[in-house]
Amino acid sequence: MEQVYQSFLDFIAVYGYFAVALLMAMENACIPIPSELILGFAGYLVFADQMTFTGAMIAGMIGGMVGSIFAYLVGSYGGRKFVDKYGKYFLIKKSHVDLAQRWFDKYGIRAVFFSRMLPVVRTFISLPAGFARVNFKAFLFYTFAGSLPWTALILYLGILFGENWKKLLEIGHEASIIVVIAILVVIAIYLYRRHKNKI
Repeated sequence: MEQVYQSFLDFIAVYGYFAVALLMAMENACIPIPSELILGFAGYLVFADQMTFTGAMIAGMIGGMVGSIFAYLVGSYGGRKFVDKYGKYFLIKKSHVDLAQRWFDKYGIRAVFFSRMLPVVRTFISLPAGFARVNFKAFLFYTFAGSLPWTALILYLGILFGENWKKLLEIGHEASIIVVIAILVVIAIYLYRRHKNKI
């Protein structure tokens, strides 16, 4: 696996923003490539003045959206039976799809937003959204809104850690928790102020 990861890093080093976009598209299309690896290394390249934060951010978001749309369409047109039958050829584990399905069954389309910041689920949540054929515009909105803070955070941490950016692979789960808590706090403050203004 270390050799596979290194090949991804070499690809990013050579092809820059295009590689970031392509790999993020693959990750969000349910091919298990850690976004911490892609965005963390991109953040390091920003640190090393080989990329810009804005460029890496745009590439990551475009790739993530394209991959998510692809997975949604696979789920919508292929259905669960298709994914269960052919997913194994793309390293898609049934247990991972089941996990994303449980999240979607419990929280509905809101799961598309929050799961973008959670390990494993963020890679596969587009499939159950496609299975259910949720409103496509709503799917795009929640996908974008959930992907934006995660992409920005991992890029920033890659910059912050610099040459030690690989630590992100160790603390990825903790980073997810931090993002979710921060967003919940922001939402709580917004709702509180909105309620207070109505009084």
